Amino acid sequence: MQTSSDRHEYPAHWEADVVLRDGGTARIRPITVDDAERLVSFYEQVSDESKYYRFFAPYPRLSAKDVHRFTHHDFVDRVGLAAAVGDDFIGTVRYDRIGAGGRPATGAEADEAEVAFLVQDAHQGRGVASALLEHIAAVARERGIRRFAAEVLPANTKMIKVFTDAGYRQKRSFEDGVVRLEFDLEPTDRSLAVQYAREQRAEARSVQRLLAPGAVAVIGTGRAPGGVGRSILDNIRDGGFTGRLYAVNGALPEGRKELDGVPAFRSVRDIDGPVDLAVVAVPAERVPEVVAECGEHDVQGLVVISAGYAESGPEGRERQRALVRQARSHGMRIIGPNSFGVINTSPEVRLNASLAPDMPRAGRIGLFAQSGAIGVALLSRLHRRGGGVTGVTGLSTFVSSGNRADVSGNDVLQYWYEDADTDVALMYLESIGNPRKFTRLARRTAAAKPLVVVQGARHGAGPRGHAVRATQLPHATVSALLRQAGVIRVDTITELVDAGLLLARQPLPAGPRVAILGNSESLGLLTYDACLAEGLRPHPPQDLTTAASAADFHAALSRALADDSSDAVVVTAIPSVGEGSDGDAALAEALRSAAAEQPTKPVLVVHVELGGLAEALSAATSTAPQPGASGPAPKTGDTRTGERADPRTGADEGAEADGKGTPGPVPPPEGAHPIPAYPAAERAVRALAQAVAYGQWRRDAADPGKVPECEDIDERGVAALIKGLLARGQGLTLTTDATCELLAAYGVHVHRALPAPTPDAAAAAARTLGYPVALKATAPHLRHRADLGGVRLDLADEEQLRRAYAELTELFGSPEELRPVVQRMAPRGVDTVVRAVIDPAAGAVLSFGLAGAASQLLGDMAHRLIPVTDRDATSLVRSIRTAPLLFGWRGSAPVDTPALEELMLRVSRLVHDHPEVVAVTLEPVVVAPHGISVLGASVRLAPPPARDDQGPRTLPPTY
Repeated sequence: MQTSSDRHEYPAHWEADVVLRDGGTARIRPITVDDAERLVSFYEQVSDESKYYRFFAPYPRLSAKDVHRFTHHDFVDRVGLAAAVGDDFIGTVRYDRIGAGGRPATGAEADEAEVAFLVQDAHQGRGVASALLEHIAAVARERGIRRFAAEVLPANTKMIKVFTDAGYRQKRSFEDGVVRLEFDLEPTDRSLAVQYAREQRAEARSVQRLLAPGAVAVIGTGRAPGGVGRSILDNIRDGGFTGRLYAVNGALPEGRKELDGVPAFRSVRDIDGPVDLAVVAVPAERVPEVVAECGEHDVQGLVVISAGYAESGPEGRERQRALVRQARSHGMRIIGPNSFGVINTSPEVRLNASLAPDMPRAGRIGLFAQSGAIGVALLSRLHRRGGGVTGVTGLSTFVSSGNRADVSGNDVLQYWYEDADTDVALMYLESIGNPRKFTRLARRTAAAKPLVVVQGARHGAGPRGHAVRATQLPHATVSALLRQAGVIRVDTITELVDAGLLLARQPLPAGPRVAILGNSESLGLLTYDACLAEGLRPHPPQDLTTAASAADFHAALSRALADDSSDAVVVTAIPSVGEGSDGDAALAEALRSAAAEQPTKPVLVVHVELGGLAEALSAATSTAPQPGASGPAPKTGDTRTGERADPRTGADEGAEADGKGTPGPVPPPEGAHPIPAYPAAERAVRALAQAVAYGQWRRDAADPGKVPECEDIDERGVAALIKGLLARGQGLTLTTDATCELLAAYGVHVHRALPAPTPDAAAAAARTLGYPVALKATAPHLRHRADLGGVRLDLADEEQLRRAYAELTELFGSPEELRPVVQRMAPRGVDTVVRAVIDPAAGAVLSFGLAGAASQLLGDMAHRLIPVTDRDATSLVRSIRTAPLLFGWRGSAPVDTPALEELMLRVSRLVHDHPEVVAVTLEPVVVAPHGISVLGASVRLAPPPARDDQGPRTLPPTY
């Protein structure tokens, strides 16, 4: 049982599950007085050499005084953390605050601490010390410690490497035979890069252990054919799994050793040799017993097919949390529960541990689905339509996360990022558990390979089985932020497949210019209109007439691809009467050979009722079965879990190419790109438009810009101001004076607005500010509503001011109701609004729009994730639909957008530097031809979160 400390309550928020370098998990938590026996047991398992390195002398055992010292902490000046697997410690770290001369110290005045580690020899090399360093550094920063010091023997190279590789700014010295390291704990770009790289390797490795096991046990295999467990066992065996396969059924009769040729056991503990992956298909009430047996047998990971968890209500949610806690206590990760399974088509693995009865053709597309029904629908569509790059198509890996209790889309992105077998990533998401991390990972992944996402449950609550953070942002805003991170956002699974196949088969277009050619003038015009609707720049369609031969298509496509004025080509085709399959094959070969001559531009085909042409274009590399391959694809909606296919998928099954497994022509030559075919012009053009936008994002991402340094920013002063305000309990909206003071420290100067409770006070305020002035009502129902008449502008003298004051009070009520203020007139310009908010799901977001109806009524706002770079600020100003008003629309004077961009960069820096600033609103910001004027501002503060995405690595909590 955890107990409170000597001086402070037990800091439960320091507890965290982490993924180690080898993909296993451990729990990091504070050491308490209850851990004396664990600490002694841990120390007994450490080698004499490691003990010598820790204490600089032979130290065979801990004394009672040592045990007391290492287990009694105040969690401020003395802190100890342990990494544990189950009940056993595998590593420890502690710091002691020190003052001048290295003596023990207390209080915030002493901002340095001495740190020391000890890791069991059996667990060295797993990244335990690196993970502990990240967490103890975060704890130290929280307690006001800014610098660590460590003394290490020169021979202890492993520990020296832990410190030097961490990426912190450090200083090294050598004295009396000891290496002394001192390093600042403030995160640097390098330390964050090191942390993210370690996180990526560890999480990718944890997924790899699940997708590429050497031995698999299916637990819950029925003795007779049928049932979920037996079906998965058959699918693994029939898919040609290259590793060892075992069947486990606790009800097997004594003496039975096999199930259909697969070695069978009553318990996983009875299996001789290691088991890397266990697929669990037993009733939910039996799962804890199975997980315990797997833990005792050192199974590395679980795919839990069993249902009856969070999707079934509160009791099931608690059962799900207990499942994750139990698995992590044994160092295992979980896919599921309520999962459809996993697939890895690599020839070295060939694992079909799923309810899909057939192994998909190996290829370059990675597929992730949170829904089993949608997952099987996607598998079915990819199976029929095919896909590929340079002559190879199909799937690389498939993961159905089910309730996403542990392994999530973020983990799979980490795996795909470095997976050489995956060129395109397709994801169906119904919830995003950690959107901040998702956008960070998506940005990095999208810079290397396309990431296409369709989101379900966009207009309501997510699935009951998914724990998600509530967002205050509308879905359109979240989608815009995902696109900013390079995600290709689509609305249906049909679009997901359409875009995925184009990106897998064809090069990225260099721009939006599209050549259109074909044998149907009407189909060409439809394609032309679709291009304009999607923001592309099409050339007039070239009509080859219905008499066009395959040779005519070849010549026209060759000319279009060679034309420097086009970036992509859409070929439209209608059937020729009487030609049949021979004509389709000839046309397909003509198009393939022409595209192969100019392989740097994408080519798409729009066909009408030409199943043969679609098949001929991709048959050599289709996912449809070839001679000797397995049978037909799983039927859409057949999940064997009772789920139905989602009716919101936008499916147009009648328009899909009907790949029936007919053997195709000879594969295209090496380096050629199979050409994707679409049954409708709108679908082809939409996929092309998404590829164009993604290609532009890739080019922009190569130079993302920078966050400018501003010499006039007083970061320390603002930190002290915020600390003082929060200490006085002002965790809400700041006063006007405090708002102006805080913003001014970041170079954002707000025009003074003096209260005017009486006409005489208004006149005195105007004399202080200087004429001309504005008189404004600031009551909530009138604030920023000039259209209601609550503002009087350009008041040149006291007489006009008093007359305006009388008019306002006569129209709207007493001064107490109006709350009038007087403000000096600003230069004329365009009224805009700049906002920053910390959303609990998406993180820090900067928003911009024109003030008034454009943003309030039409929702014309643009958004960027904080921190904003100079390029982000430039694009943000130009992203709103009403942006022409800033750039001289209809003869008006262009305004000072560079000054506006600088203002947004300063607001971004403020929110990024100080997580306590949870909301900033500047409204209106008047952008004049020369300069800007901030006429209104509000700032909201709140205590910062205990951990954020820049904190130490951690898995989602189970509570």
